[in-house]
Amino acid sequence: MAQKVFPTKSNLINTKRSLELTRTGWEFLDKKRNILAREMLETIEKAKDIQKEIGSIYKDAFDAMQKASISLGVFGDMTLSVPVDNSIEVDYRSVMGIEIPTVKIDKTEPEPFYGLNYTCSSLDEAYIRFNEVKYLIARLAEIENSVYRLADAIKKTQKRANALQNIMIPRFEETIKYITEVLDEKEREDFSRLKVVKGQKTNEN
Repeated sequence: MAQKVFPTKSNLINTKRSLELTRTGWEFLDKKRNILAREMLETIEKAKDIQKEIGSIYKDAFDAMQKASISLGVFGDMTLSVPVDNSIEVDYRSVMGIEIPTVKIDKTEPEPFYGLNYTCSSLDEAYIRFNEVKYLIARLAEIENSVYRLADAIKKTQKRANALQNIMIPRFEETIKYITEVLDEKEREDFSRLKVVKGQKTNEN
């Protein structure tokens, strides 16, 4: 439906300019959506790879822990000596204006924080494997949060692009058509009126 504007050449020029800007905006949003979608798909693939790796390492860790429990019995008190890792940091990077988190955690060589006299190699193996999982989980948290933010951004971008393509652009096009038709009709009327005036003057002479 055409916007209710007064059909003048000035409004026609302004509406054409608005239409051009709107089309440019739609093209930008379309490119942004494609870039974000590609980024999200790549991120999802990374998440799948890390999930598989975590699953594999968890299996090794639990197998080792089961062997340790067979050898040592209950060893929960030994694990209390392992300190809490507070080195994790969260930063952000920008992808087409979208803030994507980056999770950093200090990577150090694992060292036993429990006495070796009353433990076994299976417990050491479990500790090493769970330590590896710690870094992978931090990475997975970064990736999954990135996927969520990218999906939300794609949804919003798609909504804006649709509004421009299906509402704003057709509205401007209808308005241009309306103004053009009115101006053309007015020009024809002016031309006919001019011919009548010239004909009257010719008859008078």
